[in-house]
Amino acid sequence: MYYFTDDCLLGVEMIDNEHKELFRIINEIQELLNNEMIEDKYHQILEMVERLKEYAEQHFQHEEAYMESIHHPELELQKQQHLIFCEKIDEADARSTGSEQQEFLEDLLKYLVTWLYRHIIGCDLMIGKLNPPEKKHAVPAFTEQYLTGISLVDEEHKELFRIIGEVYRVIMEEYLHDKYDEIVRLLEELKDYTKFHFADEENYMQSIQYEGLAAQKRAHDAFVARLEEMNFEHIDEHQQETLEEMMEFLTEWLVNHILHSDKKIGKQPPEYIQKH
Repeated sequence: MYYFTDDCLLGVEMIDNEHKELFRIINEIQELLNNEMIEDKYHQILEMVERLKEYAEQHFQHEEAYMESIHHPELELQKQQHLIFCEKIDEADARSTGSEQQEFLEDLLKYLVTWLYRHIIGCDLMIGKLNPPEKKHAVPAFTEQYLTGISLVDEEHKELFRIIGEVYRVIMEEYLHDKYDEIVRLLEELKDYTKFHFADEENYMQSIQYEGLAAQKRAHDAFVARLEEMNFEHIDEHQQETLEEMMEFLTEWLVNHILHSDKKIGKQPPEYIQKH
């Protein structure tokens, strides 16, 4: 099963509900794929895949219309990415039935789910953040509300907040010499430490047989992919607004992930936890 997690919530009810439905249809297809008792299941599966494509196209139309209504600057990029998703689904019709079809459809579903996670977390999340009320950018601080009760995880979260705080302070410093060189250095440090932290967190979850590990890994992979797409080397003095939006995205994703995903790790029932 592929779970729609709280990491994927935009705060735009229509889009969030349609994303959940995309996951539901994919899970329905996966369940049928796994059922070995049904004869001639590929005919049914292909019909469901076609339904997935139709719903995806309908959803993308709604999402693009909403983006246009709020004058979202990445509308054209989103349209291109939506087209890639639909074209990938079309490949399902090109395969014959049998073991080849089974393997191909399993790979296709994994691709579509990975694409959805990365697209929602890497692109769609900013749709819900585009028009916040005017506010001064406050330096984010780690507070008690972010504690998971797992000392290793909490200490590493504090370090992530420290690095993010340093980036914010440099961004807001008007007269700092070599300001953008320092920002690039800090952002690379943030990227490297984020990967280090995710590895530690996943190892901990594996050690206690955490039931939400697979969903956490997908969220982590999607976020790292977004970080890798950010071209820090081309930051210059003309991109202050872009930097602020980038840091707002990174901070809000981290906060949302801690509050709605990581805090659940410390609440797993004791019977699941092994001594290590």
